[in-house]
Amino acid sequence: MPITRRKLLLSAAALPAAQAALGALSASPAAAASAAGDVVGKITVGYQGWFACIGDGAPIDAWWHWSQNEAQPPSPSNQNLKAWPDMTIYDTGYTTAYANLNNGGAPNLFSSYDQQVIDAHCSLMQANAIDTIALQRFDPNGSEGPTRNAITAKLNTSAQAHGRKFYIMYDATGWTNMATEMPADWTNVMSQYTSSSAYAHQNGKPVVGIWGFGFNDANHPWAASDCLSVIQWFQSQGCYVMGGVPTYWRTGVNDSRSGYLSVYSAFNMISPWMVGRIGTSADSDSFYTNVNVGDQAYCNANGIDYQPCVLPGDLSANQRAHGDFMWEQFYNMVRVGAQGIYISMFDEFGEGNQIVNTAPTQAYVPSNSGLNSLDEDGTACSADYYLRLTADGGRMLKGQIALTNVRPTQPVVSGGGTTPGTNLALNKPATGSGYTQAYTPANAVDGNTSTYWESTDNAFPQWLQVDLGSPVPVGRIVMDLPPSTSWATRTQTITIQGSTDGSTYTTLAASAGYTFNPSTGNTATATFAAAPARYVKLTFTANTGWPAGQLSELQVYGS
Repeated sequence: MPITRRKLLLSAAALPAAQAALGALSASPAAAASAAGDVVGKITVGYQGWFACIGDGAPIDAWWHWSQNEAQPPSPSNQNLKAWPDMTIYDTGYTTAYANLNNGGAPNLFSSYDQQVIDAHCSLMQANAIDTIALQRFDPNGSEGPTRNAITAKLNTSAQAHGRKFYIMYDATGWTNMATEMPADWTNVMSQYTSSSAYAHQNGKPVVGIWGFGFNDANHPWAASDCLSVIQWFQSQGCYVMGGVPTYWRTGVNDSRSGYLSVYSAFNMISPWMVGRIGTSADSDSFYTNVNVGDQAYCNANGIDYQPCVLPGDLSANQRAHGDFMWEQFYNMVRVGAQGIYISMFDEFGEGNQIVNTAPTQAYVPSNSGLNSLDEDGTACSADYYLRLTADGGRMLKGQIALTNVRPTQPVVSGGGTTPGTNLALNKPATGSGYTQAYTPANAVDGNTSTYWESTDNAFPQWLQVDLGSPVPVGRIVMDLPPSTSWATRTQTITIQGSTDGSTYTTLAASAGYTFNPSTGNTATATFAAAPARYVKLTFTANTGWPAGQLSELQVYGS
């Protein structure tokens, strides 16, 4: 079977020979070829955006990338995925042929064609300081083209709304006529997006990525001269060109064709592929010494920006080590002096190396799928853990936290996410229908039960709302009043609603009376079926103790 991007592997046995070929190289102090921009000094994620489902309205009308046989729904015998997404962050799911989840939930999957899915992804990127999105674009001239085009437009809209940057990253894999068709596609279709406020620029130039030149397999057969001409054409159009290149690009061995160094050196930025190359922290350390140091030195000497890959690990192969594997890569790539970091990938459930919200436990996985959840090694991880880990890696890249090989991100602690024990509302923005004197909405999310929000008096209904920052599963609300015995027992009638966009709300818990009694802590709890929400809104219609809505703390939990 020919090697493809999805199956591009290098045996461990090949590494010593490659190391010998590289020789003993030491890095000179890294001096960025370019100043900080939309890719230099930034965290970029590879974004496939290539999942579709029959019934989602996409032109392709198939279970695109979910199934081996795309005309049939995915099932244990017809699957193309190595991990199951956390579906609680999506408004819509499409029914598969798997058995129900272990918690009894429907075995639904999302479609990248749905605007809400892309919005949820961009919101999560915003919340976790992911700067730039490399939208993968394969040969668009076949049946996939119209769907890919539509998804590009949807991503542009969402990236603008969430303050993210994106660029087109062409994947040349299997693209027979790429030398003429890739420039034509840019001219006729994709270049229009460079005028968008969301389109990434570096050194004042629109960024274009090209993945796949020089790989030593049948899917990347072009002559070096053809590849060089394409790079130079994009540069003649005023573009800054990023190259996704073989791991051993510099020495022309193993996964790289020989005689392509002039092609690789023509790129403005180089990002060597690492999926399938490493699977442990020790592997990362070995590549740091024997490959990355030399790559960085070459790029420094030749005015090329170096953007190495960091990956969370294949969940199906038990590589993740509850984040330690990924953090060691962040540590190594920051200490080598990289000009940027490329995360492989954001949403690649087909390779199992996705960082977007993933089933945290077996309760959220179909019972007959055989797929791992994030707690596969016995360590509980919240669904958004690898996004939070990426946020901390970005802070280390940008010098906002010190260089350290000790992972600072806790799998089920730290703000945001779906951790049952984490108050998702703490210190988040709060608003209300009104307030009296100094009893503002912010008092209800400050972690201090002695301060409180009180609405406008004598004017029910009143409401209080907290913005969690991104859509996350919400399944439990804890409401407090000041614990002082001077607060007499009272019952407040409250409806609890949630929204992913701040405009359309669903009822999480119907109107009910909640009794607050100082003898039992002056607290009340509402538990309900977990549902995705960015905005949690409480509407007060009665209070037996005072003619206003009152709350000292609004605590929001995933379960």
